[in-house]
Formats: sequence, C-alpha cells, structure tokens
Amino acid sequence: MPGDGRVARGDATRRIVLRRAVDIASVEGLDGLSLGRLATELELSKSGVFALFGSKEELQLATVETASAIFAENVVEPTLTVEPGIARLRALCANWLDYSERRVFPGGCFFFNVGAEFDARTGRVHDAVAKGSRAFAQFIRSTAVEARQLGQLGASVDVERLAFELHALGRAANADSVMFGGTEPYALARAAITERLDYSQTT
Repeated sequence: MPGDGRVARGDATRRIVLRRAVDIASVEGLDGLSLGRLATELELSKSGVFALFGSKEELQLATVETASAIFAENVVEPTLTVEPGIARLRALCANWLDYSERRVFPGGCFFFNVGAEFDARTGRVHDAVAKGSRAFAQFIRSTAVEARQLGQLGASVDVERLAFELHALGRAANADSVMFGGTEPYALARAAITERLDYSQTT
C-alpha cells in the first residue's frame, strides 16, 4: 500500500533524528535539543520533523527512550549472556565502564549528564530520566543479590552498600574522564571494583 512507504520513511527519519538527538543531549543536555535545530543539522524538512514529535517535550521523552535502548544494547544485554553470580556482577561493571570509555555517547554516560540536568526538576521528562537511572541502579543491586543467593559473596557483605559503591565508582570514572580527559579514571575504577569484589567474595 502507498501509505506503507510513507510510514517506513517516517520511521527511518525518526531513527536518524533520535540518534543525533541523544548525541547532542549527552553533551549539551536535553534542553539543548530543538526540532528546528535537528531539522537544519540533518537537512530534513522542518515540518516533517515537527510532525514526528509535535513538541520539544515529546522529543525529549523520545530521546530518553532511545538512549535507554542504546544503553541496554551496550551494557545490559551483554551482561545477561554471562552466567549468574559474581561473574555477571564483574561483567556488568566492566561493560558499564567500557560503554562510558568508548564514548557510545560523545558526552560520556547519557544518564549521568541528563540526570544532573533534571535531578531537581519535576515533570514527565524528569520522571523518564529518573526511571532510566533507577533501573540501572536496581540492575546492579539485583545482580549483587543474585551473587549472594548463589553463595558467591561473603556472609558479612552488605549487598545494598556494595551495589551503591559499584555504581558510585562507575559514575566517578565517567565524570572525571569527561571533565578532565584521559582514561586514568577508568583504570582506577576498574582496580577499585576488582579489589572490592575480591574482598566481598572472602569476607
């Protein structure tokens, strides 16, 4: 049907726009996005881009959703291929640091950047950003809990604190590398995480 071609072209354009949008937002924040800017940069019809999203807020929400999918593809999905337990917990930390260091998003971790931008706000975009950030923190925790249940963490290990510390180390590496450049923060985080997990297996 003729309409099918238009839908396919619209979907393809939407993907192109959102891929550019996540890159911009990772550096300049979600407030740095505008439908007009994206249309101009990508040499697309402004009316066509407006028709895809309708408002800046809808563009921001779609950008967060796209970033979540990219994050899952690079961090969560590879982690789930590793056997449950401490091996999976180590892989999760390694995949997260690798994702940040490879600059899957040019501004480092997408959610670290836009989280700082929206953490004190309210509204739908804040809620979407918070949901994405919370989901990853919970994934770290659930992976650590699984390792405990399998008897691979010491009895005295506080799983809640361990998950918090692992998340904090990754975030610190991302922040320092983005701010100051270089890869040393990732090396420090990897060493600290390895030491923490080695200790947690024996405590």
